[in-house]
Amino acid sequence: MLIQPILVLLVQTAFSSTSPTSDIATRKSDSNVAQEPWSSKYGSQDDLEYTGPLSFMHMEYERCLDSNPLNIDTRFDIAVFGMPFDTKTSFRPGARFGPFAIRVGSRRLSDYAYDFNYGASPRGLGAKILDCGDVPVSPFDPAKALDQMETAYTTLLQRSVRNGTGVNSDYKDRTGGLAKDGHSHPRIVTLGGDHTIVLPILRSLNKVYGPVSVGNILNRPSGLADTSVNIGNFLGYRSKLTSNANSIFLVYSDTWDPSLFGDTPEEEITHGTFFAIAAREGLMTNTSVHAGIRTRLFGPQDFTYDNETVGFQVISAEDLDDYGMPRILDYIRKRVGESPVYLSVDIDVIDPSMAPGTGTPEVGGWTTREVKRLIRGLAGLNIVGADVVEVSPSYDHADITGIAAADIVYDILNMMQMDEPPALRNGPLASV
Repeated sequence: MLIQPILVLLVQTAFSSTSPTSDIATRKSDSNVAQEPWSSKYGSQDDLEYTGPLSFMHMEYERCLDSNPLNIDTRFDIAVFGMPFDTKTSFRPGARFGPFAIRVGSRRLSDYAYDFNYGASPRGLGAKILDCGDVPVSPFDPAKALDQMETAYTTLLQRSVRNGTGVNSDYKDRTGGLAKDGHSHPRIVTLGGDHTIVLPILRSLNKVYGPVSVGNILNRPSGLADTSVNIGNFLGYRSKLTSNANSIFLVYSDTWDPSLFGDTPEEEITHGTFFAIAAREGLMTNTSVHAGIRTRLFGPQDFTYDNETVGFQVISAEDLDDYGMPRILDYIRKRVGESPVYLSVDIDVIDPSMAPGTGTPEVGGWTTREVKRLIRGLAGLNIVGADVVEVSPSYDHADITGIAAADIVYDILNMMQMDEPPALRNGPLASV
C-alpha cells in the first residue's frame, strides 16, 4: 500500500521539474542549425511521397474550424474539406473513411505538379489552396450531423478570400459576381462521405448564391429541382445538391421520391433522395444534369419525375458511345449556361473494375479517363463548389479507388480556375 503514494510522488516530481523546453531553446541559440550534421550535409527535411503528415497532396493543412485567431485569419481561395459521414447509406456503409482514403491516394500528387493536358498545375494557376481538415460529425445522430456539416460549410464560405498567391498575375476570383452579397467567397472541394452530404452543402450555398445548377456524375438518376446538371445519373448511384445553382452530378441519380423510403422526416433523407429534398426546398434550378446513369429503375416514370419534379436531364453511360464526349459537353454547357454550378462526382460513376471501393457498385460504368476528360471539358463554367463522394476503402483493392478519387480532385482544382477548356494538345497527331 505504500508503493502507490511513492510512485505518485515520483511522477509528480518528474512533471513538476523544469521543462526542458528552455534548455532546448538555449542549445539552439548556442549553435548554428545550418552547421548541424544533417543540415550541413543534406539540407532541409523534405517529405517524400510516402512520408510526412497526411494532408491532401502534401499541401498546407489547418483545422480551419478552430476558433484559434490564427486559423480564422488564414485566407484561402479554395479549401479541400472532408465530411466523414455515411449514416444514410442504403447498401454498404464505410464512406466515413473516404476523406482519409482520398488523402492517402493523393500521396504521389502535389499542387505544383504540372499536368500537360491542362498545361498547368493547381498552384501555378494562382489560387491559394488549403486542406482544412474534416468536420467532426456525430456518428450517432444523423440530424445533428447534417446540421454540423451545414454549419461547417457555411463557416468556411464566410471566410475572406486570399485572391491569389501572386504566383500567377492572371489569377482572378470567380465568385464575386455570382454571390447575392456581391462579395467574393472561398470555394470548397469536399471529400465525402456518402452522397447525402450534398444536401447540407446545397443549403449552405443557397445562403450565398441562391438556387444553383447541379452537375451530378453518377450511375443512377435522382430527383432534383430547377436548373441542376446531374452527370451522376450516368456515372454512378448517388448525387445530391441543395442550392440555387446549376449542378452536374456523376453517379446514381439520387433523386428518388423520399416517400419511398419511410414516413418520418429522418427516413426521407438518404443518399438516394437528397436531390429530391433539395428540389423541394428550392435549392436548385431546373437546369441540372445527371451524367453516367446506368442503374435499374422502377420504370420510365422515374425519368419523368427526375425531369419535371427535380429538374434533371439524364445522360446515360451508353450515350457516351452513341454520341461522343464533345456532344455531351456541348449539351451540359448550354444547359447550365452562366448560372452558378455545383459539381458532384460519385465515384461509382466509374466502372467497378477500376473503382471497386464504393457502396453501390454498378457495372458498365465510364472509365477513369473518360470521367477525367468530362471534368476537363467543364472548365470555364461558374463552378462554386464540388465534391467527390462514396469512396469506401474497405471494399477497395490496392488503394485504386482512393487514387482515382484523388486524381479527380486534382483535375477539379485545375478545372475550376480556368476560363475555358484547355486547347487540344499540340502533339504529333495535331498535324495528321
